[in-house]
Amino acid sequence: MKNIYLIILTLLSLNIYSQNKIDVEETNANFDNGKHNALKVVIYEAKQKDVEKAWKSLMKNYNAKVNVKKTIFADNATIKDMSENTIDIYATTDKTKDGDIILYVAFDLGGAYLNSSEHPDKFKEAKKIIHKFAVETTKDALKDKIKDAEKLLGQKQKDQKNLEKENKNLKDDIENYNKKIEKAKQDIKENEKKQADKKKEIEQQQAVVNALNKKEKAVK
Repeated sequence: MKNIYLIILTLLSLNIYSQNKIDVEETNANFDNGKHNALKVVIYEAKQKDVEKAWKSLMKNYNAKVNVKKTIFADNATIKDMSENTIDIYATTDKTKDGDIILYVAFDLGGAYLNSSEHPDKFKEAKKIIHKFAVETTKDALKDKIKDAEKLLGQKQKDQKNLEKENKNLKDDIENYNKKIEKAKQDIKENEKKQADKKKEIEQQQAVVNALNKKEKAVK
């Protein structure tokens, strides 16, 4: 049974890591200005708005003028490692059935869209840029989730300490109650002994009273 659990945990771990492997693929995608050859990457753990915000920021780092409709259009981006000329870059996002974010990016080199067969060197550089972006964006999203998870963990640890403190207080109460009970039992015994002694004193005193009454009646 223990081995089965280990196998299940291993498979789950492998599944998690395989899901988070960043792969950039060549494809065709629809943009505001039509369907073009593009690069596709899946970004994990992140929200769609955060991916789009990060992409716009990256485009601005390339000195592009960014315009957003359905497509994020970066006009005249300067990427020296790809081209001496400016590049128009189109990007759009979608969601997978698991809720991960798909980023599609098309590079207009000026008369032709980037593709691996006609522009192998430029394609390699574009793939590197998109891969780096996807890795960093996924890690940033995970860092935020780790921060939230650690915050929740801290709260749960605090709750645990409070419960342990409450448990100790309850046990201390029981100990104190037990001591009071033992003292009460001892007090009851002493009280009962005092009652018995007092009854004897009452009986003796009653005898004195009776004797005096009898003596008083005998006086004529």
